[in-house]
Amino acid sequence: MTGPAPQAGAGPAPAAGPRTRHPGGRWIQDWDPEDERFWAEKGERIARRNLVFSILSEHIGFSIWTLWSVLVLFMGPEYGIDAAGKFFLVSVATLVGAIVRVPYTFAVARFGGRNWTVVSAAMLLLPTAAAWIVMEPGTSYATFLLVAVLTGVGGGNFASSMTNINSFFPLRKKGWALGLNAGGGNIGVPVIQLAGLLVIATAGDGSPRVLLAVYAPLIVLAAVLAWRHMDNLETVTNDTGAALESVRDGHTWIMSFLYIGTFGSFIGYSFAFGLVLQNQFDRTPLQAASITFLGPLLGSLIRPVGGAFADRFGGARITLYTFCGMAAATGVVILASRSESLPVFLVGFIALFVLTGLGNGSTYKMIPGIYHAKAQALGLTGEAAAAYGRRLSGAAIGLIGAVGALGGLGINLAFRQSFLSTGTGTAAFVSFLAFYVACCVVTWAVYLRGTGTGRPQDGGTADTAGQRAQPAYAGV
Repeated sequence: MTGPAPQAGAGPAPAAGPRTRHPGGRWIQDWDPEDERFWAEKGERIARRNLVFSILSEHIGFSIWTLWSVLVLFMGPEYGIDAAGKFFLVSVATLVGAIVRVPYTFAVARFGGRNWTVVSAAMLLLPTAAAWIVMEPGTSYATFLLVAVLTGVGGGNFASSMTNINSFFPLRKKGWALGLNAGGGNIGVPVIQLAGLLVIATAGDGSPRVLLAVYAPLIVLAAVLAWRHMDNLETVTNDTGAALESVRDGHTWIMSFLYIGTFGSFIGYSFAFGLVLQNQFDRTPLQAASITFLGPLLGSLIRPVGGAFADRFGGARITLYTFCGMAAATGVVILASRSESLPVFLVGFIALFVLTGLGNGSTYKMIPGIYHAKAQALGLTGEAAAAYGRRLSGAAIGLIGAVGALGGLGINLAFRQSFLSTGTGTAAFVSFLAFYVACCVVTWAVYLRGTGTGRPQDGGTADTAGQRAQPAYAGV
C-alpha cells in the first residue's frame, strides 16, 4: 500500500523523480493520482505517456499470441493437419497465454512496470523466430505444438500492462484508461490478421515467413520505446498479502466468471473465426482472411467505449446489457448455422465481437469499483480507500484476466469437439448461448439487484431518495 494519505488542501505530492537506489532505471518515488492538483500539474502527463507505450507493447503481444489464428490459414493440405488439429493448435496458444498472465501480473511489482514491459516485449522474439524455422510442410505436429506454446507468452503482456496502467490512473479515469489500454492491445489481433491477408493476397498462402519478417523489427521497436519513455512506480510493491486476499475474495471469482464471457469470447472467437469459415462455409484461405479481421477490429475499437459507458452509467449495468445482446446475437448465429446462411452468420458473429468489446471495457471498470466499494464498507475514506482499492484491484486484475482468457480455450475446444462430432459449429454455439444467459443472471443477482434509479457512482448507486443502494457493490 501507499503511505499515509495527504491531507485535503495540503498540495500536490512531492515531485516525481527517479530513485537513485535503482541505477539505470526510471523510478517514480511518490504517486497520488487521486490528488486533483497533483494529477493536473504532472500526474496526467506522466500517466498518458506510459499509457501510449504500454499500448504499443501490449498490441504487439496480442499479435504474437494470436499468431496461430493466421498461420493455420497458410497450412494447406500438404501440412497434413485436419480442422480438429488446427483448433487444438490455437487452443494450446490460448491456454499458455492464460496461464502466464498470473506471473506476469506480479512481475510488475517485482521488477517495475517499465522494466517488465521491456523484458516481456523482447521475449516475443523467441516465438517469432521459432515460427520462422518450423513453418513448412513436413514439420511434425508436435513441433508445431511446441511453437504454439511459445507464442502463449504474448498473452501475458495484457496482464502486466493492465496491472501497471491501473496504478497510474485515478479511479474516476480507470474505465477510460483501462479500456483504451486493453482496446489498443486487442487491436493487435485484427492487425496481424490484416497483415496475413496482405501476405496471402500478394505473396500467396505458401509464404508465412513474410509475415514473421514484418513483426520481428516491430518487437524490437516496442522494447526500445518502452525502455526510453516509460516509468516504474515505487509505490507498486510486491504484496503477496493482496494476492492472497484477492484469491479469497468471492468477487474475484465472480468477475472471473463474467470475464470468461466477455474476453474469453473475444479471444476465442478471434482464434476460431477463420477456421469456422473455412470448415463450415468452405471459404478459401484468402476468402477467410478477408473477413476474419473485421470482428476483432470492431471489438477492439469499441472496448474503450465500453469503459467510458461504464464510467458514466455503471459497469454492472453495461455488462448486463452486453450479455443480453450476446445471447441474442448467438441465437442469430445458431439459426444462420443451421440454415447455412453465410451473410446472416457474419452479421451475428460480428455483432458478437462488438458486444464482447463493450463487455470487456465494462467488466474491467467494475473491478476497481468493487474494491473501492469494499474499502468504503470497511469504513475507509479518501486516499485510504483509494489506496486499498488500488492494492486489491491490482492483484485481482491479473487473476481475473488469466481465468477469463481460459474462456478462449473453452471456446476452441468446444468448436473442436463440435466439428469432430457433427461437422459444424452449431452445437458449440448452443453451449455458448447457455453460458451467456448464466452470465446475465449472475450480473443482475450480484451487482444490480436492489439498485435504485439514480445515476451510479463508484462503489454504489444512489436511489431516488439519495441513499446508497444495497448491497454495497450494487451499480459498480
